[in-house]
Amino acid sequence: MRPLAAPCRFLRAYGTSSSGRKPRLKPALTLEHFIQRSRVLSFYRTILRGVRRIPDPKTRAETKKFVRDELERRRGVTDLGHIRYLLSTGKTEWESMERYIGGM
Repeated sequence: MRPLAAPCRFLRAYGTSSSGRKPRLKPALTLEHFIQRSRVLSFYRTILRGVRRIPDPKTRAETKKFVRDELERRRGVTDLGHIRYLLSTGKTEWESMERYIGGM
């Protein structure tokens, strides 16, 4: 029969990060990054609500996938000026698309 101390050595790896692994927590966002992040998420939700009005299910799915892929592609952008630029151009593009969705 094995002693009970043997399984405890495996539990030790979970308790500390001295094993050289990277920390699980990301660095904290600055206030301005937090605000821009919330604006981007709000804009994303606005788009998803607008996409529901597209009558064709295939077009609706393609549009959702396109929007999601664009956000994922730019996920690593940290420059606040660039984030603001992307958000403003995205809003302009969405407003022009909304005209066509509203007319369907």
